[in-house]
Amino acid sequence: MLTGHQLKGSEQTLASVYDVAMLDLDGVVYIGGAAVPRAPEALAAAREAGLHLAFITNNAARTPAKVAANIQNLGIEATAEDVVTSAQAAAHVLAERLDPGAKVVNLGAAGLREPIEAVGLVPVAVDEDAEAIVTGYNPELLWKDILRAAVRIKDGLFWVASNTDMTFPAAFGIAPGHGVLVDTLRRFSGVEPVVAGKPSRPLLEETIRRTEAERPLMVGDRLDTDIEGGHNAGIDTLLVLTGVTGLEDLVAAEPQRRPAYISSDLRGLLEPHAAPESDGTTARLAGWTAEVRDGELRVTGQGSTDDWWRVAATSAWSHLDATGTAVTIGAQAVPPRPDADGGTVVSAP
Repeated sequence: MLTGHQLKGSEQTLASVYDVAMLDLDGVVYIGGAAVPRAPEALAAAREAGLHLAFITNNAARTPAKVAANIQNLGIEATAEDVVTSAQAAAHVLAERLDPGAKVVNLGAAGLREPIEAVGLVPVAVDEDAEAIVTGYNPELLWKDILRAAVRIKDGLFWVASNTDMTFPAAFGIAPGHGVLVDTLRRFSGVEPVVAGKPSRPLLEETIRRTEAERPLMVGDRLDTDIEGGHNAGIDTLLVLTGVTGLEDLVAAEPQRRPAYISSDLRGLLEPHAAPESDGTTARLAGWTAEVRDGELRVTGQGSTDDWWRVAATSAWSHLDATGTAVTIGAQAVPPRPDADGGTVVSAP
C-alpha cells in the first residue's frame, strides 16, 4: 500500500502555478441543469489570469459541440475545442493500434461515432467484419447487438471501453451507466477492455496532448475517478467539495485517491493554498487543530472552512497510514460551506 501522500502547499494562486485546469463537469461546473454556485465567476477570473480551461467528461454519448453548448447556456465561456470526451480518448487508443481505414464496431451513440471517423477509422455495425470494437453509453442499444458483441469479444476482437462508470444522474434518478454493460461483457468474455475514461490514463493524456499542457491540474469532485485519474496520469489534483465527496469519504481515502489541494469550490483556483503542519496524527493550520483520539477525529479552533477541511484530511490520513484503519467521525460537526464573500467558521469546540 502506498503511504505518506499529504496535501501540497502553494504560496501562489493555482491559476498562476498551472497552465491548464482539466475540469470535470458534473459536481464541479454544473449540477443537473444549473451551474455550481460561483463557478461561472471563478472560471472567468481564472481564464483572465491566464489559466487555460479544458472541460473533460467520461460521457461518450454527447459530442464536444453539444457539451460546449450546454456549458455556454450556464454562462460559462466554452467552445467545442475546449471539451475532451472519453470518446475522443477511445478513438485515439484505437488509432494508435490500427491502420488508417480499419473497421471498428461502434457499440455507442453519435458522440462515439464522430471521433472514430475523425481519426481515419470506419465505424461499422456489430455483425460486420472489423478489427476492433468500441463500446459507450447508448440508451438505444439493442440486446441482440449486445449478445453479438459479447461473443465477438470472447472470440478475440480487440475491445476499448469509453468508461466504466456504473451510474449516471438521469432526470428520473440515478441510473445504470455504461460500466454495467462493461461488467456484463467482461464477465461473459473473460476479457478486460482498454478503458479510455477516468480513472484510466487515456482521457487525461488526450487532454494534455490537445491542450499542449506542461503543468496540468486535474480538478474534480470524485476521489475514485477524478483524483485517482490524476494520480494515474502523474499530475496534481484539486478536490472541490461541491459534488459527491463528503468527510467520511475523504478521511478514508487511500493515497492514490488523495488530492494535492482541497477547496470548497472553484474559487480555489484563484487562491494560494497553505499546507498544514503535521506532527504524527495532529495537524495545525491558521487557527485549526485536528487530532485523532482513540480513533476518532476531532477538530478544534477557528478559521476558514477550507483550512478546516485541510487539517481534518491531514490528520486522518496520517492516522490511516500509521494504523491501516480509517478514523471515525463520531460527533464531529462538519462546517457549512462558505458564503459568496468567502465565509468563515467562527469556532469549533
